[in-house]
Amino acid sequence: MSKLKKLFINPRMIILLVFLIISILLIYPNPYNSGATIRSIDKNSPAALAGIESPDPSISLMSREKIISVDIVPLKETKPSKNITNSVNVGSNPLKFNSRSNLFKKKIPIAGKSITSVDDYYTSTSNIPTDRTVIIYTNKARYELIINSANNKSKSLITEDLGITVYDAPTNNLRKGLDLQGGTRVLLEPERKLTNEETELVIDVLKQRLNVFGLSDIIVREAKDLSGDQFILVEIAGANEKEVQELIAKQGKFEAKIGNETVFTGGNDITYVCKTSRCSGVNPRRGCSKVGEDWVCPFFFSIALNQKAAQRQADVTKDLDVITENNTYKYLSEKLELYLDDELVDDLNIAASLQGRAVTDIQMTGSGNGTSRQAAMDNALENMKTLQTVLQTGSLPVKMEIVKIDSLSPLMGEQFSKNALKVGLLALLTVASIVFIRYRKLQVAIPMVLSMLCEVIIILGVAALIKWNLDLVAIAGIIVAVGTGVDDLIVLSDETLSKDNELLSWENKRKNAFFIIMAAYFTTVVAMLPLMFAGAGLLRGFALTTILGITAGVFIVRPAFATTLKVLLKQ
Repeated sequence: MSKLKKLFINPRMIILLVFLIISILLIYPNPYNSGATIRSIDKNSPAALAGIESPDPSISLMSREKIISVDIVPLKETKPSKNITNSVNVGSNPLKFNSRSNLFKKKIPIAGKSITSVDDYYTSTSNIPTDRTVIIYTNKARYELIINSANNKSKSLITEDLGITVYDAPTNNLRKGLDLQGGTRVLLEPERKLTNEETELVIDVLKQRLNVFGLSDIIVREAKDLSGDQFILVEIAGANEKEVQELIAKQGKFEAKIGNETVFTGGNDITYVCKTSRCSGVNPRRGCSKVGEDWVCPFFFSIALNQKAAQRQADVTKDLDVITENNTYKYLSEKLELYLDDELVDDLNIAASLQGRAVTDIQMTGSGNGTSRQAAMDNALENMKTLQTVLQTGSLPVKMEIVKIDSLSPLMGEQFSKNALKVGLLALLTVASIVFIRYRKLQVAIPMVLSMLCEVIIILGVAALIKWNLDLVAIAGIIVAVGTGVDDLIVLSDETLSKDNELLSWENKRKNAFFIIMAAYFTTVVAMLPLMFAGAGLLRGFALTTILGITAGVFIVRPAFATTLKVLLKQ
């Protein structure tokens, strides 16, 4: 029986091969994958109403819905499709959507511009004229968005995007941390210790806020340091510091008062918040104006109250006096005052026609300012989005203080990825060279290098399985695990080839080596456990990948390497 055949029928080697195959399937490498993968769908956006959904965070990256083609055709060319199962109307834009059937199984013809990158998608969907049908083909379904100008007198270009955020299609299932793909990491500390229920509520509200705000690939979790201090760690891929700083730090306690009576609050009292250009944006009736040195721009958006909140408003207003202005405009003696975190942000006159009526539809207003007209408009839209989000998601149970905030650009993250790969390959070649010089045997050097590669693949496979984000700290953990693995492999090789142990059997030599290896393993695990909680959990990735790496090495890779030495070197 040849040595290779004897090697590959050994149970230890079979176990290693099984783990390798499973790890590769979990990683699912596909360097030729291209297109624009859907990162998130804005709520109440045209895309959301057309049936496109934000990806489920629990599904693998390679399984996420990917846009492969966009076609824009005149309305008259749109024909009813047998696959269309539902339709809705949003203002002047009737949207039609189909069931999420597989394009390839259903053999639906794909037309339009092929999408191979993010730039292709945004180029294809910018400046779309009205009276057009935007047909989006994905790897899972076909969606139709009809842009109808029947009620649009200006017949201008679309003033709102389709509500789809995309990113370049991934080439594997490995999730990159912020260090490698860019984004923002925020460490929050509550003003007082939270109960378990309050902690869950804080995490839920923060996730809702960030999702409503159009952000995705979000991690929000509790973290503690070694002294027992409580923190909330928030990581958002693809977002910058300005987008999230105020949004997550604000307690977001919203109250609408008439006199001293609270008539509705953010969260449960709000059933709908408009975020489309049809019923939100910079107020065209009032326009921007210059006040002193600054510009001020007003904004507006519509909301819907639940019946209980509407009735509270009716009960409070029924006994108010009516004031007449210029013999034409009539309004109530008290205003609707809007408070955000106990600060008055705006006050609105209440029309006399609303007195004592349980009206559910209300228009909210506010303003933004800046040194220029454009800066004021941008600030107004930013304030509007924040207020919309707070109204939809409600308030946090306590105020949160930003302890630390880190922001990394995607370009820097991409450079980190390239550098990490280069350093890893260089380290591998260096170790291989030193091992060959030390032992002068290819039967030792080649299996040792292959063992290191197997260890890395298994670690990455486990990371893909548990959906762990790989960042620079985690990569450092992998390097430590591989470095520890090299030490163990050298111990095995020395014990096997040492002339001092010539009288010992192969089994005794292996036992001696594994006694040293297991002692080093438990020492390393014990050393890594405190790091799981140190630094408010920011070093958890380092500790976890190190423990996973050395565990896979000790129980899977090292036994297979010992078997390889026995088969290849035993005369």
